[in-house]
Amino acid sequence: MSPAVPTPRPVRRRVLAMLAAAALLPGCSFTRPTPEKRRFLLEPPLPPAGTRTQPYALRIGTFGVAAPYRDRAMVYRVTDLKFESDFYHEFFAAPAAMVAQATSRALVAARAFERVIPPGVAGDEGDFVLDGFVDALYADGRVAGKAEAEVAVGFYVTRVAFPGGVVWSRRYVERVGIAGIMPEAVADAMNAALGRILAALVRDLAAAELPGP
Repeated sequence: MSPAVPTPRPVRRRVLAMLAAAALLPGCSFTRPTPEKRRFLLEPPLPPAGTRTQPYALRIGTFGVAAPYRDRAMVYRVTDLKFESDFYHEFFAAPAAMVAQATSRALVAARAFERVIPPGVAGDEGDFVLDGFVDALYADGRVAGKAEAEVAVGFYVTRVAFPGGVVWSRRYVERVGIAGIMPEAVADAMNAALGRILAALVRDLAAAELPGP
């Protein structure tokens, strides 16, 4: 919706009304200032250091995101088949890049591998490559008064020397309640859900029986 066109149902109002199941924001008008865009980071809490470290170098590879969540705008699920994006509230960077960076930081913090090569580093160093795919990243408002953030990520490990063969994979799904109606609450819940996923990932990877590279 163009903010210059008056309408009684701007996406922003519908989104927050969905989360609150109550108070509606006022509609757009020619006299009301255009709302400013607000940007948020996917920056989940870091997991604690684990008790086991894999004796390998792990490269962070390619991370993809399902089409509905690929852009920076926050996404809200209104019904089983209806999703809406929020023009005024978005992520600071593309979700794929932020999830890849967060995964790298989590693996380093947990000391899950002897060495973690962050995303974007040129070359083919490392023993294993970790790729990921985000297939859910949205605020779910289908149940009035019980809005939740859902995040789902699948991870895949392959050997650098033998590309194409997956030696370890797992998909994680987390749902966290959204405490309030403001976009900050949505971002906080998404970060909490992603933090839980990464904590489980580093624990499982550290304990995995990976084949020699």
